[in-house]
Amino acid sequence: MKYEHCRACRNVVIVWAFWVNVAQTMFKGSLGVMSGSAALVADAIHSGADVIASSVTMASVKLSSRRADKNYPYGYGNIQYISSSIVGMILIFGALYLMYESTAKIVAGEYSAPSMLALFGALVSISTNELMYRYQSCVGRENNSPAILANAWDNRSDAISSIGVLIGIGFAVAGFPIADRLAAIGVGILVARIGIELNIDAIQGLMDSSVDVDNVLKPVYEITKSTPAVVGVRYLRGREVGEEIHLEIGVYVDGGLTVREGDDIASAVRNRIFDKIDHVKHIAVSVVPVKMKKRHVWSGKKNVIVALPD
Repeated sequence: MKYEHCRACRNVVIVWAFWVNVAQTMFKGSLGVMSGSAALVADAIHSGADVIASSVTMASVKLSSRRADKNYPYGYGNIQYISSSIVGMILIFGALYLMYESTAKIVAGEYSAPSMLALFGALVSISTNELMYRYQSCVGRENNSPAILANAWDNRSDAISSIGVLIGIGFAVAGFPIADRLAAIGVGILVARIGIELNIDAIQGLMDSSVDVDNVLKPVYEITKSTPAVVGVRYLRGREVGEEIHLEIGVYVDGGLTVREGDDIASAVRNRIFDKIDHVKHIAVSVVPVKMKKRHVWSGKKNVIVALPD
């Protein structure tokens, strides 16, 4: 983590998101009714769905902090992927409703131009949601939390939808009243896409897909390989369990070493990785003894005996 307060932010960011979404639902809903903007009312419904999403995220972040037990020896971290999927499904169904409702109104010819007041509501929504996205995405990245990151993208989807609402209201006020409804349909398509992406990420997490190769596995490989007395790396794999990274490593060592020396090497590998790689919680190191052959190497001043794997 970059800063010490990142962990504290993890515990309050979802509470902020919840109350901001409650306020936005009430604000945009009342302003949409007052201004006669169907797009702004639809955006308020989207924010209402976000209230439910924030509640789910709050519960999942709290549950994922529980310690491992006999029923869940790897902990409760994966519940955050379930939360992320629920948030994604809320976005998808909310988007489908927005598209259906707006399409039905267009077919029925029920659309009219809203007042300028709706533009103000859309601008406030864009600014507020973008700020919440930046806040939550920062906290989510630093804590490696898929649930908080999903909630952040929920706010980003709200900001995107409010941009569409702003454009639609602008055209409607300028003399194209159907644009208000078309904007709501466009918003629905964008929101549904984000919901689908969240579900794909959640499925990959629950299926124990590999952790990031460039940012995690490659640095871990270099750290392991450079650990004193490690002859080579037999295998390396990792997975994410919610906010935590679990690693499994097999290392080659000199077969002439004692069991105690092998354990010390494994401990050294674990300690070096814990010190340098964020979010790593569990490391299983298997020590594989190999026969070594020795040969003399001229160092420039004297012969040095170097041990090499046979």
